[in-house]
Amino acid sequence: MDLESAKKVPLNRITHSVRASQAVLQYGVGAMIDFPNQTLMTAAPEYWQEQVVQIHDERLEKVLRVDYFGLPGGQDDPHCREGISYARFPEWYFCPKCRRFQPISDWVSDYKKSATQKRLNSDPDMVKFMQCPKCRQDLVVTRIITACECGHIDDFPWVKWVHCKNMYGGAKPICAHPTLTFKTSASSTEGLEGLTVSCESCGAKATLKGAFDKDALQELDQKHEGKYNFHCTGRHPWKHTKDRCGAYPKVLQRGSSSVYFPITVSSLVIPPYSSLITKKIEDSAAFADCKNIIAGYKRNVPKELLPMLIQSTIRDYAKKIAIEKGITTEKVQPILERKWIVPTGEDEYLTTSVKYRAEEYEALSGEVSMSTDDYGDFLREGTEISNYAIPFIKSISLIHKVREVQALVGFSRLKPVDANMGESSSEYVVPVKQQDTNWYPAYEVRGEGIFIEFDENAISEWQKDNPEIQHRVDVLNENYRKSFIGQSKPRKVTAKFLLLHTISHTLIKQLSFECGYSIASLKERLYCSEISEGKQMSGIFIYTASGDSEGTMGGLVRQGCADTFPGIFKKAMEEAMTCSNDPVCSLSMGQGRDSLNLSACYSCCLIPETSCEEFNIFLDRGTIVGTYENREMGFYSRQLYGTASWKDNSISKVTTDVSLKSSVHVIVTDYGTDLRDSVYAEIWNSLRTWAVDTKEKVLLSELENSSDLFSQKEKPYRDCMFQVGGNEEMQKCDLFWKKSQVALFTSDNEECYAAAKNSDIRCIYCADDTVTVRKILDVLKEQ
Repeated sequence: MDLESAKKVPLNRITHSVRASQAVLQYGVGAMIDFPNQTLMTAAPEYWQEQVVQIHDERLEKVLRVDYFGLPGGQDDPHCREGISYARFPEWYFCPKCRRFQPISDWVSDYKKSATQKRLNSDPDMVKFMQCPKCRQDLVVTRIITACECGHIDDFPWVKWVHCKNMYGGAKPICAHPTLTFKTSASSTEGLEGLTVSCESCGAKATLKGAFDKDALQELDQKHEGKYNFHCTGRHPWKHTKDRCGAYPKVLQRGSSSVYFPITVSSLVIPPYSSLITKKIEDSAAFADCKNIIAGYKRNVPKELLPMLIQSTIRDYAKKIAIEKGITTEKVQPILERKWIVPTGEDEYLTTSVKYRAEEYEALSGEVSMSTDDYGDFLREGTEISNYAIPFIKSISLIHKVREVQALVGFSRLKPVDANMGESSSEYVVPVKQQDTNWYPAYEVRGEGIFIEFDENAISEWQKDNPEIQHRVDVLNENYRKSFIGQSKPRKVTAKFLLLHTISHTLIKQLSFECGYSIASLKERLYCSEISEGKQMSGIFIYTASGDSEGTMGGLVRQGCADTFPGIFKKAMEEAMTCSNDPVCSLSMGQGRDSLNLSACYSCCLIPETSCEEFNIFLDRGTIVGTYENREMGFYSRQLYGTASWKDNSISKVTTDVSLKSSVHVIVTDYGTDLRDSVYAEIWNSLRTWAVDTKEKVLLSELENSSDLFSQKEKPYRDCMFQVGGNEEMQKCDLFWKKSQVALFTSDNEECYAAAKNSDIRCIYCADDTVTVRKILDVLKEQ
């Protein structure tokens, strides 16, 4: 890539701005950004490498083979005043008054011929004011572009299109000096037929009808073989280069989500890489010199001489850094050796590998010891798990400080591609930098989080006791095998992964409600593997994914304390029991993208995709709470359906609950009238007024007098309609508590009670002598 081939036009002030995270993600290298008066494309990092603040994560640097990461600098940073560089794309603009339609280079040429000297001096390349030189109207950028799967992108072939699709007299040869105009119809109902391109030089005229048809450009080439050539031009506007490409591009809207899919990798900075001493060393001038010298050795020195030269350089610069920062050489040298001397026989690995995640798992769980006076970017607080009274959880760690680095390594167009898909998808991945560039664009987030480690034995017992879980996992794996991403990246999802991932999503939703962070501000990190893979892990890390340079305010860690977290956890699991799309959602064997979710939809489990490591796939509420067909198979079914307390750590299914044993399933077809805004005194009084049986009148009077005891309990629905088992006959109960799965019947609905009493919901019959106020209180959950 020739950096001198494109003219760099500096501005005397910052006119456009984006957040650092946007500059790395959705507006990263190769992406288009709609600014107020023009659309630009973020240029290759080589054009703005002097405008970044260097940040470090040793582990990620080693994996990606770079020396540092570049955080786009702010306007207030004296070293980053020029900001990020952009390329002009799309290049075709039209004037809304005279309707002239031409590339920006022609507009600039016209501008230079007609502009006053004063204006030329202040804006010689028409950067600040994108206006028609003749009409003084702001130019309008074209709405459509072309792109191919190999990552190339270009303007729509306007000149070729108008001559090939000429409406009058058929296709015409491209004239020597085409002059185009672009007109839109006054009617909004005409769609693409209302957009007309004309050539004033030869009279050719065409609408955009059919431009978005599948294989539209390929079919035109086949029809007019050898005349126009609509093949992909192989352009890389962000780095001003071209490739040879034999594919036919696809026509897209400029703002289509398919135009740009960023490929990122992320990493947590953990001990010992997060220490204060490491940060001091990285900030020293001598460290920068040492890094440049070693980088030069790697480029120019034979491999057999590298170890000796690197070791000698480290020894020399360890002394210089020690003097500069006031640290002993004995502390500096091991850190430099850790950075640049790779132990013999050490294998390379990816950020998604078990080995990479195991290092984070050990730091989060406390397996790695850390000096309390040198915590730097990572601060963990252990807790006493016995204070939490949550079954099947081995440990909970409060992470007061954590730093995440997220780097942009590439992007794709038309189809999303995973960064770790391997060779099968490499042709579709566009690297953001040149091979010899030693940094990637990245940004860092400082935040806080809660790490939860689950009991591996409890998960194993749960899987053994519930063979149906494996059947659900097999269905999901088969769906994945048939999907587009599954054909490119083979993978086996396990029951443990489904469980951990679904618990993570339900917790994120509940934590967002409790601590005030928006769901998009929280993020998950999953740790799931078996001993055969090198490390047995069963944990989830929920942390803040947004914050300023100093981190966040501590609200998430506070919710992880023993006096609050158990209640939040229980509420999250209880919320998973019902979904507004049940029973359809609960009984689903494939929904969402490529049918890669089971009992999980937007109403119950899905969160913003930026918060989810798996982009909202591989979720199943059935692993936590069971399904309408089998409520026993959930990991927390016994606690949720009342056959075990939340202090019971036994996974065994010994139970005396008749409704839980029952295989007769109730399907609610109409919940009836929602009584959430009513008080219990009114609810009981209404039932007593219509009661006929003497026993139920007495019970309902006692309930009405005890209404204060129900003030914190869930409110019911009235006149709920349901079906029992496979019977299509409709049944009715007087009151139904949705979360508690409790139905109450008066003597008017005695037959309905008889049909439902052996089903999988708890049934209360008001005329039953054994029913008391206390029994009803005990089975109702809190609101």
